[in-house]
Amino acid sequence: MASLQTPGTQGSAPTKNPELLAWVAKMAQMTQPDQIVWCDGSEEEKKRLTELAVKQGILIPLNPQKRPGCYLHRSNPNDVARVEHLTFICTTNKEDAGPTNNWMEPESAYTKLSHLFTGSMKGRTMYVVPYVMGPLGSPFAKVGVELTDSVYVVLNMRIMTRMGRAALEMLGDSGEFNRGLHSTGDLDPERRFICHFPQDNTIWSIGSGYGGNALLGKKCMALRIGSYLGQHEGWLAEHMLILGVTSPQGETTYVAAAFPSACGKTNFAMMIPPKEYAGWKIETVGDDIAWMRVGPDGRLWAINPEAGYFGVAPGTNTKSNPNAMACVARDTLFTNVALTADGDVWWEGMDGEVPEELTDWQGRPWKKGSTEKAAHPNSRFTAPMTNNPVLSPKANEPMGVPISAIIFGGRRSNTVPLVLQAFNWTHGVFLGATMGSETTAAATGKVGVVRRDPMAMLPFCGYHMGDYLQHWLNMQKAIAHPPKIFQVNWFRQDKNGKFIWPGFGENMRVLEWIVNRVHGRVPTEETLLGWVPRADQGLNTKGLDLPRESLTEVTSIKPDEWKAELKNQESFFESLGLKAPEALTLQRKLLISRLES
Repeated sequence: MASLQTPGTQGSAPTKNPELLAWVAKMAQMTQPDQIVWCDGSEEEKKRLTELAVKQGILIPLNPQKRPGCYLHRSNPNDVARVEHLTFICTTNKEDAGPTNNWMEPESAYTKLSHLFTGSMKGRTMYVVPYVMGPLGSPFAKVGVELTDSVYVVLNMRIMTRMGRAALEMLGDSGEFNRGLHSTGDLDPERRFICHFPQDNTIWSIGSGYGGNALLGKKCMALRIGSYLGQHEGWLAEHMLILGVTSPQGETTYVAAAFPSACGKTNFAMMIPPKEYAGWKIETVGDDIAWMRVGPDGRLWAINPEAGYFGVAPGTNTKSNPNAMACVARDTLFTNVALTADGDVWWEGMDGEVPEELTDWQGRPWKKGSTEKAAHPNSRFTAPMTNNPVLSPKANEPMGVPISAIIFGGRRSNTVPLVLQAFNWTHGVFLGATMGSETTAAATGKVGVVRRDPMAMLPFCGYHMGDYLQHWLNMQKAIAHPPKIFQVNWFRQDKNGKFIWPGFGENMRVLEWIVNRVHGRVPTEETLLGWVPRADQGLNTKGLDLPRESLTEVTSIKPDEWKAELKNQESFFESLGLKAPEALTLQRKLLISRLES
């Protein structure tokens, strides 16, 4: 531990990197912490910081018999989610941020936030958190350093990244690292900002302790800054899971998939195949983020930059995701879930009977039948990926895994069929670019309003969305053997508003068809919109409790619905202005002409 005599004193910093030392000193001079602690990522440090967090009431120990090594954290009730309206991309030119991002001029942002950061760590400790996004030693990996006054953030970053001395060793004397400054400040929403400076490889976040706003390696660096770096360096930073699917014959195929929130991404990444698929195996490489580069063999290779899972708790159970439930059995940090009388956690949608009494996410008594939620709807768990019983042995492979298929999927009650394959790369990019999910009544007051979420990256793209889509198109030139691209939709509904497709493990049937298409093993039926499974040699329906007419409905393509869909896409492309890629607008016109003819 290095104590400060005057703001900015480094003490016994475990590095001689001149740029890192100078930056930490400058930030300390502004924020004025009482002391600086350089984090080393050791077990001893974890024990010491956990005990400190318990002593300060930041963490509540859970029942060691039921949840060994697990703790509960309750955040401020005004600080429970990402704040998109207070998240900014700070580029010199507003046009570079694009119409889908909030923009602030860099010097104005630095000035505004400097006032908020000045003295913000008085009476507090500044933790220096060096971390690596990606497997240690990977040529794809990136180093970041987060300065924070939150021990909760430190303990989460320890789970979510490769943190500590290993990161400093990987950095060496290089000045190429992401500079992240974070302070919880006074948690006043009026003084809460998450600002990204892509041209400086810098993130400043103040006024929030919530994961997506405060764990700067996650959405901030891995996606917003990462996507900007990817455009300039020729790779892709994507909001995608990565899984490996192995057949009984031992053939493993790797798939990346983009799903917006509430579309089952983590469930898919950790899927357990149904009993009819004995001998098949799903293994998780990553559940949320993929960094993809072209390998020397001309294929697209992907790593998961994270080391843990920051998952939504409500709705997670042994039916929806048994492997996630295994992940949170030990060494997990829970945020804003409910607490049982015997020191265990609970949330809505969990297995078993609802307890008669609980302590809710705000620490208040809660009784069964209450109209208020016991756990916050966005309550979370932070679990090490090593807890995952189906973790891929390739999860720490420095070169990552070769991607054979890319899947895009949203939540649509009609129009989009269960699965279709794009005709080619450009058509596949079009499917990803126009992907959308329907809003719920709770969120908007209207059901079925389609919100466009290109590649599930709308909240996370660090530059102009038009340039981002063009970058996807440009990547085809560099990928000699591109993955095949698919679109899926688990959420088609019948006339009574009931989901037709059973989902969860049964999604394995769709994944098997995708794998067979990748390897050229099954014929397809060509439609105006893409290739779909044939009725005679399509999806494996053995043991599937689904009437033939329901399967026909969930896989159907209805021209009138697609005419409306293509019309609805028009405003999205118009919003991109002159940067709407011509290849994609032509795809839309081509589809319209096909449908009309």
